[in-house]
Amino acid sequence: MSKIKPFRALRPQAANAKQVSSVPYDVLNAQEARVIAGDNPLSFLHVSRSEIDLPEDVNPYSDEVYKRAKENFERLKNDGVLQTENEPSLYVYRLQMGEQVQTSVVACCSIDEYDAGLIKKHEKTRPDKENDRTRHMIELEAQTGLIFLCYRGTDEINALVEEAMQTAPLYDFEAEDVNKNSIRNTVWKISATGELVSAFEKIPAIYIADGHHRAASSSRARAYLRQEALENIDESAVCLAPEVEIEEAEYNFVIAALFPAEQLKILAYNRVVKDLNGLSADAFLQKVGESGFVVTETADPTPENPGEICVYLEGKWHKLMFNIQYFADPGVIETLDVTRLENFILHPILGIEDVRTDKRIDFVGGIRGTSELEKLVDSGKWQIAFSMFPTTVEQLLAVSDMGEIMPPKSTWFEPKLRDGLLIHLI
Repeated sequence: MSKIKPFRALRPQAANAKQVSSVPYDVLNAQEARVIAGDNPLSFLHVSRSEIDLPEDVNPYSDEVYKRAKENFERLKNDGVLQTENEPSLYVYRLQMGEQVQTSVVACCSIDEYDAGLIKKHEKTRPDKENDRTRHMIELEAQTGLIFLCYRGTDEINALVEEAMQTAPLYDFEAEDVNKNSIRNTVWKISATGELVSAFEKIPAIYIADGHHRAASSSRARAYLRQEALENIDESAVCLAPEVEIEEAEYNFVIAALFPAEQLKILAYNRVVKDLNGLSADAFLQKVGESGFVVTETADPTPENPGEICVYLEGKWHKLMFNIQYFADPGVIETLDVTRLENFILHPILGIEDVRTDKRIDFVGGIRGTSELEKLVDSGKWQIAFSMFPTTVEQLLAVSDMGEIMPPKSTWFEPKLRDGLLIHLI
């Protein structure tokens, strides 16, 4: 059973929707955010990445950053740019990027279900990013970005979504992502929510596709706000019992977009590393060959098949083909290329013990292309780049169903949901 809940969205007026909405806070760096939002005072990046309104040397986790986010958020509300719906509703949110079309139901999901593992994870989170979004939610008393969830689709839900899409949309506009790809964003409102809520109750499991940090941060923010409420219970209240009020509070739910898994497409999530752990390029490639890969030079920077990784080093691309035969079924996690990279190269050769916390490694979304990997290495800031074969949706569901965890940054979903279109006040 999967519980979804209608909510009173804080959202922009239709005339301002395109200007307000922004790419997710974590898919671009501060400089890119400054450029995108520079001449647009309504951009939600002034809320989600408020350091762009402060000096460039500001610590993005400093008190003044969260204070500025709150000020910018309140300005958008006070100026009437963002307004709260009169009634709880559900929404249909469709994304189209070229031929890729995927359609979600936007609702609030139960944080109790997340904490109990009924909303299934496949990645661990990084403490610094989790701390950041937890504080952001608490300061704003709002969840400003959508968690990207998926489920195994049903004819019943598909029919209800299709029915909603026959009405006039709230929003329908095209906007660019960080790579100048045009994404069409269309949103419909569902006021009569009962049938859709009931249809989701028949869904046995929901999966986090993208947004593990937002989900974990929502749980932590709920714990903080709940404890604060318990400490401030007014025993003289004559409405609901205080404990009931706390159980029904909005911070017990998290805003999400729920997509049928069969509509989704995963792109590669590539890696760059700052150094070769004291090795020369030749010595590194020799060790890679000894660890279980066939190494060849290539002109193609993109792996064509599972079991292949392309490496950019000293201005040349090499293809690594995994060449170890298993005597028994190793399981889905061990056959992921991101796992093979960690187990056979990152840990034993490059000395990276924890990819979540080691500052020597960074991750580059596949939408940026392999030219971005070349640019980063050629800049001298990074010494080596790994171009990966994408994880599949089926692998994601299988790992999640087993209750297992993939290596960090195993999946990159496109197109991305935009921040600032539908906001949940907590």
